[in-house]
Amino acid sequence: MNRSTIGVVAAVVAVLAVVAGAWIWWPATPSSDLPSAAPPVAALTPEPASPAVVAAPVEPAARYPLEAASEPAASAPLEPLPALADADDFVTRALTDLLGRRAVLQMLQLDRFVQRAVATVDNLPNKHASPRLWPVNPTAGRFGALQQGGSMVIDPDNSRRYLPLVQFVETVDPARAATLYRRLYPLFQQAYRELGYPQGHFNDRLVEVIDHLLRTPQVEGPIELTLVEIRGPYASAAPWLNHEFADPALQSLSAGQRALLRAGVVNQRRLLTWLATLRSQIAR
Repeated sequence: MNRSTIGVVAAVVAVLAVVAGAWIWWPATPSSDLPSAAPPVAALTPEPASPAVVAAPVEPAARYPLEAASEPAASAPLEPLPALADADDFVTRALTDLLGRRAVLQMLQLDRFVQRAVATVDNLPNKHASPRLWPVNPTAGRFGALQQGGSMVIDPDNSRRYLPLVQFVETVDPARAATLYRRLYPLFQQAYRELGYPQGHFNDRLVEVIDHLLRTPQVEGPIELTLVEIRGPYASAAPWLNHEFADPALQSLSAGQRALLRAGVVNQRRLLTWLATLRSQIAR
């Protein structure tokens, strides 16, 4: 069990809190006109067959299209978005405006933040979400476990490690986050398509992932753990990484859902409350 697994959840929360903006709208790709019907051909004098016209594939419509918002008439023109490959400075400034410089520097990985955020969001419903892709810094300290009644359980004090991240999330107004999200959305959309979804819509995936996290079971009381058997000639140098949930149903959950469970039931409720509020802002 990775000592920083809550970073996975913090990543998606930071992404959602950070990803938002209402003035620049990702335009839908206009559908191509259908080829016109061929003229009637005389039965006794057939024309040579023309090459078949292959229609371009129609892009699937977004399930959760973001609503465009008009720029206030009195405001100055917005700075154009940079290319995705050159977006780090622009995104850092946008995040700093939303979260403050200190929080941004302490909490976030700003190198290729957009690409990290998109990859992490996409990975949360999977069994594993690679820490090297997280857009947030790992949680300090080690995961805590203790013996209780002959079983190994998550240490109740373990949830304190995650309080700074939970409090960080709760300082962000979901409505402001949704506004910045729309502002930066073309960058996230491009990163999502470059990830391997050429006809996908990142906002659809984001809402899908939020719904997945909202279905995480809430477990009251101690959660029993077991140690993973280490196979190989060498002992593990980091034994705290080897815990799993003893309940197969809990261990079979996704990386994002297991991270929420490890955060503790109170932190889990607080994070999911915030996510549910954000969802209402980006999925009408």
